[in-house]
Amino acid sequence: MNRHFSTAALAVGIAAALAFGAAAQGKEPVAQEDVALLKRTGKAFAEVARKAIPAVVFVEVEQTVQAQGYGRPDSPYDFFGDEFFRQFFGAPSVPRQFRQRGQGSGFIITKDGYILTNNHIVGDADKITVKLRDGRSFEARLIGADPKTDVAVVKIEGKNLPVLEPGNSEELEIGEWVVAVGNPFGLTETVTVGVVSAKGRSNIGMAEYEDFIQTDAAINPGNSGGPLLNIEGKVIGMNTFIVTRSGGYMGIGFAIPINMAVSIKDQLVKSGKVVRGQIGIVIGEMTTDLARQFGLDEPRGILIQQVMENSPAEKAGLKHGDVIVELDGKPVESVGAFRNTVASNPPGTAFKLSVFRDGKARTVEVTTAALGEEAAGVEGADAVFEALGMRLENLTDEMAERFGYKKGDGVIVAQVENGGQAAQLGIRPGHLVTSVGQRDVKSVEEFVDAVNKTKRDGRILLRIVGERYAHYVTMSVE
Repeated sequence: MNRHFSTAALAVGIAAALAFGAAAQGKEPVAQEDVALLKRTGKAFAEVARKAIPAVVFVEVEQTVQAQGYGRPDSPYDFFGDEFFRQFFGAPSVPRQFRQRGQGSGFIITKDGYILTNNHIVGDADKITVKLRDGRSFEARLIGADPKTDVAVVKIEGKNLPVLEPGNSEELEIGEWVVAVGNPFGLTETVTVGVVSAKGRSNIGMAEYEDFIQTDAAINPGNSGGPLLNIEGKVIGMNTFIVTRSGGYMGIGFAIPINMAVSIKDQLVKSGKVVRGQIGIVIGEMTTDLARQFGLDEPRGILIQQVMENSPAEKAGLKHGDVIVELDGKPVESVGAFRNTVASNPPGTAFKLSVFRDGKARTVEVTTAALGEEAAGVEGADAVFEALGMRLENLTDEMAERFGYKKGDGVIVAQVENGGQAAQLGIRPGHLVTSVGQRDVKSVEEFVDAVNKTKRDGRILLRIVGERYAHYVTMSVE
């Protein structure tokens, strides 16, 4: 068993060292009540771990992967896909299969065996095996997966299963203690402690709908899918990925808020798929310069850049140039947060929006439709992005500097769907789309409009700028 209480153990150790050092120098030792407090803190972490570990599972997956090799199908030799050998020996290209294995974490949330984990662990698996701390092993069934949030649900059949209770991630505050449990590098029952470093992290490019909790609790490969717990032992997030230059922990880990994960889980269990709400607008962040132009005393809310024809937004009277400052009485702080809130509610949900227009505030009520239900003959950004297998964003000054572009050069690829059309064409996050057909594009709005107007026989021509060179690709939008 490997239990690593990094922060608590360090704190107790520091207190003991201070007491010893003070005594050695004839100074007044650290108060015993302070040491006792630290010990109680360590015991609190230990109690969280004791309750959580039985419900945290080790997930093993197997997948059949097909690759191209060179040689005769009945030959024991393979030229490893090397083009030189193919040309030199005239060996034919033949498909070959091999078994790919992976592992991660998950946690049981219902006594009848529903388990939350990540889509990137189980989404494409042919076989899923779940192992419990008590030694029991089960073959799990995939109930459903949502690549857009990286949430998946699997099911095992068992009795007397331990469970973890979900908390409320909306009540989480920066600086709170959190405990991560999982199986990093295959080391089961590993516990690490840290704090909430930030909330609402988005525009990272790991998922289409992002609202991550950032933590400094040690998270490593294999922790994915495991729970992030508060000091009461309730799940407030699902550990998903890390930022690293070494392949291991560097102090920055991210977790999906449990409220989002549970909402996705409920839909997957009910219907095996996720249906998101939308109101038919293209939105952008509000900057200081834009706020001044639209008569705001400070940059707040989000700006409506386009209203789709016959959309719920148009029917509710929203217009481009409107600034949405509140949603159901709560301040709108970012594009990502607004989009997540609308999308996480089912079609038919009514929202009250506080809108700033022409120097005056007004309230507009809008009812969501299902994502993808655009007006006839008109495709919105989400529909276009889904068809292309990639998500685009406006090129900001920060992005332009980071990737070596100039603002206005085009629109940047923020995310590429695994196995999708864009991925198959070699398009990667960070690439730039500069034109559609013969039309230059400088914003997402221009890109979507150009796609709808220039497609021929269901196909479009894009100019892509990569790390080394620019090239053209044709893509299907059907």
